Amino acid sequence: MDTNANLQNPQTEENVELSIEQKLTNLYRLQQIESQIDRIRIIRGELPLEVQDLEDEIAGLETRIDNYIQQIAEYEQKILEKKNIIKDCQALIKKYEDQQMNVRNNREYDALSKEIEYQQLEIQLANKRINEFTNELNHLKEEIEKAQKLVEENKSELEIKRSELADIIAETEKEEKELLQKAEKCRKLIEDRLLLAYTRIRKNARNGLAVVHVERDACGGCFNKIPPQHQLDIRMHKKIIVCEYCGRILVDQAIVDSVNQS
Repeated sequence: MDTNANLQNPQTEENVELSIEQKLTNLYRLQQIESQIDRIRIIRGELPLEVQDLEDEIAGLETRIDNYIQQIAEYEQKILEKKNIIKDCQALIKKYEDQQMNVRNNREYDALSKEIEYQQLEIQLANKRINEFTNELNHLKEEIEKAQKLVEENKSELEIKRSELADIIAETEKEEKELLQKAEKCRKLIEDRLLLAYTRIRKNARNGLAVVHVERDACGGCFNKIPPQHQLDIRMHKKIIVCEYCGRILVDQAIVDSVNQS
């Protein structure tokens, strides 16, 4: 009975080792697939963000131009109102001057003269306001011209960026889609607990590497030396080992070879 028990134990242990080995293989395979996806997205670089920034800037400039146009309309209305005031004042001046020709005494003449002087002051004030509004109009027109020039420049640049992005997407879209499908299939082979840990490590890693292999007795992620006993544990595939410095999951060359050959 004892002999049978001893024979069964190595087989049970071997099954556990193969199970851990398969888990590590699936994790490393997923890492390799998602690293390829990362490289594709790096090729696109900042283009999507640059395109979005240009679109936002153009929209902002066009809104600014619309606001300037609205302000111009308001200033033009104010200028028209002041010109109408000047016409009214000029009409009153003419009226008072005509009345001065028929006054009966100096008191009436002086009163009309004061009215004429007041209307002349009103005309001066209106002309001053017209000059101010005209200066504002000219300034707004200059700003519109600058903004329109920027819009045209940005639109030209946007067209180039969109074309570049479309070319890159066309070149990489099919490959990325296939890799995403492979990654999804691979994810289904990994238990939720491990997948959650992998995703967390990958998110926090600067280069997106959650699973790395041992290179020259060091972690392939942070390059810190791995103690010999840990290296032995990694090669034995009895449990999942993480780097004590960076927390990445570690695999040995045998796992790497099995993934590369599959």
